[in-house]
Amino acid sequence: MSQTITEPDLQSVDSSAPHKLGSVFYASVTVCGLFVAWGVLFTENLNSVTTASLNWLTGSWGWAYLVITLAILVFLVFLAFSPYGNIRLGRDDDRPEFSNLSWFAMILSAVMGIGLVSYGVAEPISHFATPPHGLAEAGTPQAAVRAMQYSYFDWGLHAWAIFAVFGLAIAYSTHRKGRPTLVSQLFRPLIGDRVNGPIGKTIDVLAVFATLFGTTTSLGLGALQVNNGLATLFGIPVDNITQVLIIAAVTAIFTMSAVTGVSKGIKYLSQGSAIAAGALFVFMLVVGPTVFIANLYIESIGLWATDFFRMSLQGTAFGDLEWMQWWTYFMMAWWVSWGAFVGVFLARISKGRTIRGFIMGVLVVPTVVFFTWFTVFGGTAINVDMYHGGDIAAQTSNDINSAFFATLDHFPLASITSAVAIFLVIMFFVSGADANTYVLAMMTSGGSLAPRRTILILWGVLTGITAVVLMLAGGLNALQNTVIVTSAPFLVIIAGLAVSFWKELISDNSLERKTDA
Repeated sequence: MSQTITEPDLQSVDSSAPHKLGSVFYASVTVCGLFVAWGVLFTENLNSVTTASLNWLTGSWGWAYLVITLAILVFLVFLAFSPYGNIRLGRDDDRPEFSNLSWFAMILSAVMGIGLVSYGVAEPISHFATPPHGLAEAGTPQAAVRAMQYSYFDWGLHAWAIFAVFGLAIAYSTHRKGRPTLVSQLFRPLIGDRVNGPIGKTIDVLAVFATLFGTTTSLGLGALQVNNGLATLFGIPVDNITQVLIIAAVTAIFTMSAVTGVSKGIKYLSQGSAIAAGALFVFMLVVGPTVFIANLYIESIGLWATDFFRMSLQGTAFGDLEWMQWWTYFMMAWWVSWGAFVGVFLARISKGRTIRGFIMGVLVVPTVVFFTWFTVFGGTAINVDMYHGGDIAAQTSNDINSAFFATLDHFPLASITSAVAIFLVIMFFVSGADANTYVLAMMTSGGSLAPRRTILILWGVLTGITAVVLMLAGGLNALQNTVIVTSAPFLVIIAGLAVSFWKELISDNSLERKTDA
């Protein structure tokens, strides 16, 4: 291919310079402030409105989450094996900055965090006790396989397809076309210069809003996990006061980290958390039912692959709306809300890679890691309940955030492994929120890679306050309801950016052929 095509009317953007605050910043902060005030002053009204919106949205349009995410996944697979897969995310002579091993490690660190502890046991054991869509009898071997199958679905290819299409579009726009790192700029092929007008500003505000609530959901889940871990180790009560104090402490830490940059201490702790996660994984694989886990893994993978398209399009025509709201719709909405943050992160570490290499790396490696983690920890919990008289499912039903620690209690060194799990949650919690705060500040500063410290502090504080408001308004249920409702408009934006990206690829390829001729 010829040298990188640039747009003749696109001026060079110094994205490293502090950017003058504009309408996106003021609109985003105003909307966030109004939401917080709503939650504080009219808590019951907030709950009733979000619940009603949730029921209408998922009942009428829940299928859109299924159809759009599957379409994006199919599009990415097609792209990877097409001639477009050879295009580089950057100039044609650019090469990857990081080795494959380092790149994979950074991809996993972007998202694996809190979800591995929050749901690594909770989702499989919940499905084991209440099989999805009535596909098995509770507590049977068939229920165990179905439990893993649907856990794979919620945490596998569909989630990473959302992240991959976002990251791919941003990397192409930023590294190959030289545009600012803003979601609105991804729509230039569709709407032209209108990306700099009200339409583009609206897109950026929606991106900020979705990212904010994705972060607050993670903060809330992290606080619930840490509270349960501290209750297990030290008998600290599981209540709102403790959770608010945890959120406040972590908010202070990640805000300081975002303001000062990635200090050596945070860097070392992040590396330590990766080592701790690996050690905890190996420990459970060794002391747990290894043969059972291996057999369950193989059988569940087989059923997941066989039922892949059926699961991908299984909606609520015959009921199960509440189950879908609690699991599949919530998970997909969570992934959508994290799309902008993870997309920006993936774009920044992937300059010089080919489209094919990017897609295969982002889709395959994290999916395999998540499947393996869920099988080792979730499969172990299932084995304990099936064959050793455990009550992990019952404890999870009573409090879903107790699942991981309830499982560790059945094995040696429970106090140590529980402490490691709490450490993991806190570190994943801090690093993820730190990065999200930076992305929020960047998106509200015109795409500047060096947003002002005051803006970083403001978004850190607003993130923490919003998480506290939602926790006090209704705990996990309020977090889930809100992230589904607020992510819905952004789902349409993701579909649009995929179309825009495809249009630009075709246009650039056609122009290159004419230039070569």
